[in-house]
Amino acid sequence: MARRTKRLWTDEEKRSICFQTAAPGVSVAQVARRYAVNANLIFKWLRDPRYAPDPTSVARPAEEAR
Repeated sequence: MARRTKRLWTDEEKRSICFQTAAPGVSVAQVARRYAVNANLIFKWLRDPRYAPDPTSVARPAEEAR
C-alpha cells in the first residue's frame, strides 16, 4: 500500500496559484485541477491576505472597448 505524503506549498507557490484565479474567465476549479489541489484549499488561501491577489495588479478588460 502506497503511503500518502503531505505536500507543502511555499508562500510564493500559493501566491502564484491564487494570482491565476484572478484572471478573467478562469475558475478556481480549473486552477485546482491544473495543480491537483482541492478547490477548497485554494479558497482558503484566497481568504488569507498574504496570498490573495492584489485587485489593482489584475488586468481588467477595458470598458470602452464594448
